[in-house]
Amino acid sequence: MNKDSELLQLKNLGVASVNILNAIGIQNREDLAQIGSVAAFLKIKARGIKVSKVMLYALEGALLDIHWKDLEPGLKQQLLDQAAAGESAQTAPL
Repeated sequence: MNKDSELLQLKNLGVASVNILNAIGIQNREDLAQIGSVAAFLKIKARGIKVSKVMLYALEGALLDIHWKDLEPGLKQQLLDQAAAGESAQTAPL
């Protein structure tokens, strides 16, 4: 199985999502698991790629092997909070 098809086998990820992940250096599920959904989401945004919170949910769902709509509301909020904290840290003056 080549690296692209491995990511395409994950729930919530289509060709466009896989291309975005490849652009930030994520080639397979192990790469995504290592960096985590929030860090991957922040890396995507840092590249200037416009993505919504659904992409964050999709990445987490891909790791958990569940559809993003089935994520618990509390987990969705936790992901958003972590992403917001990460964005604040990236833009904070040194």
